[in-house]
Parts: sequence; C-alpha cells; structure tokens
Amino acid sequence: MKEYTYTPTGVCARKISFSLENGRIYGLSFEGGCNGNLKAIGRLAEGQPAERIAAVLKGNDCKGRGTSCADQLSKALEQALAEAEQ
Repeated sequence: MKEYTYTPTGVCARKISFSLENGRIYGLSFEGGCNGNLKAIGRLAEGQPAERIAAVLKGNDCKGRGTSCADQLSKALEQALAEAEQ
C-alpha cells in the first residue's frame, strides 16, 4: 500500500492524505476544511476505485472559487494514479 500526501490550493483544507492499493482508496483524511463534510467524503471513498471517485468529484465548486476540497481530492487522486503508472 502506497501512501500519498497532497497540498491543496484555493481551499480551506491544508493537506490531503490517503493510501492506494490496487487502485483503491484507503485511510483518506483532510487537515483543515469542513470537518464533518470531509470525514463523510473519507467514509464514502473508503475502498472505492480512485478513478471513479476522481471522476465524480472533479469540477465541484465551493463558493465560486473554481475548486473545492472535493475537487482538490480529484486532482490528488489523478496525480497519485499517474505516479503509480510510472
């Protein structure tokens, strides 16, 4: 299981951490941000395919920022998947 840490931009969360095993997400957590909502995303994403979660969350906007914690998670997952392919 490979662990990843991502520093989001333009959102309240300061750090996104998760592990990938066989393309599935485990142990997703956010530092900062809307605690209850981000814990819920972590629970919903647990054991799910990273590609699917990234596709569902990509483009989600928060308060007209052009991004959100969920959108930043999609970027983190895409980056981790690309890294895993190398």
